[in-house]
Amino acid sequence: MEKKVSVIVPVYRTLEWLARCVQSITGQTYKNLEIILVDDGSPDDCPALCDDWAQRDDRIRVLHKENGGLVSAWMAGVSMSTGDYLCFVDSDDWIDACMVEKMLDFSSDCGKEIICGNYVQEERNRSIEIYQAMEPGIYTGRSLQDRIHGKLLGQEKRPITLSRCMKLFSRTLIVENMKYCDPSIRMGEDMVITLPALLDAQRIVVMEGAAWYHYLFLRESMVHSYDAGMYENIRSLDKIVRQILADKHAPNAQKQADRELQLLMFLEIKNEARNGREGWKGRLQKECRETELQEAVKRMPLTPTVTENKLMYQVLAHPENTAMMQLVHFLLWANSKRQR
Repeated sequence: MEKKVSVIVPVYRTLEWLARCVQSITGQTYKNLEIILVDDGSPDDCPALCDDWAQRDDRIRVLHKENGGLVSAWMAGVSMSTGDYLCFVDSDDWIDACMVEKMLDFSSDCGKEIICGNYVQEERNRSIEIYQAMEPGIYTGRSLQDRIHGKLLGQEKRPITLSRCMKLFSRTLIVENMKYCDPSIRMGEDMVITLPALLDAQRIVVMEGAAWYHYLFLRESMVHSYDAGMYENIRSLDKIVRQILADKHAPNAQKQADRELQLLMFLEIKNEARNGREGWKGRLQKECRETELQEAVKRMPLTPTVTENKLMYQVLAHPENTAMMQLVHFLLWANSKRQR
């Protein structure tokens, strides 16, 4: 029996790119698709465009809901879906016509598997192909446990990205782990569904090449904006991650969690130091001195290889060092100016 794939697309304020996204899905060489467009209360013409697409293609179903954020949107799409496999595409991204068919070529009757592709980061003046760090292959049993499950978190370069996109999931891996999802998480939100799915998977395929997902990288809107709630987001995310690792009896659970917390704090150091809002040094010092964080630093010290990370780790490990904070602030600020 032919496998059915549900492609779930959260839609919010992406009118400029939505048609390209939907066309890339309806144009797939694999036809047994259920395409779910979730209008998350978008205030522009996206809702009407979604309805128009549903009139053109009977595989498209549209859900209109009040705005609740990205997580709530794709969760609503999952609840509405009926496919054997789930695939997620963000509405400002697009996929090559062959993606679903070629990923399904690597599927099996396992029932709990994830097929991992790669992606192209589409910037203003260039396209960059980005590949999973884990070498291509099929991972099951001991190789899955040792090479993937024990190393998902706490690495400067993850063996497998924790994005829900550019992957094909057996339905049960998503549905059974929705309990970990929290719509209030805005940064790292994919981690709380992809992490438990990867840990429950009995078969993971890392494809060679397969850069068929196109991720639109809007540097101006993402990298340089200040997030006053990032630290609380990290604390909430850390709590959920530790619960997932415990529930799934993940190998090296504490090591993974402790190292991941420190890497997440690098994002907060960037957030505060790069933007330099009034009182940033005091806030950052207070956050870095938190007992749980300092205990993680002592239990599982990092040895960063990236120069920027080495400097931020010194801030994390020695928050009283004001001179180091000033240096990191200057370097991050100067780097952000060069990237604009």
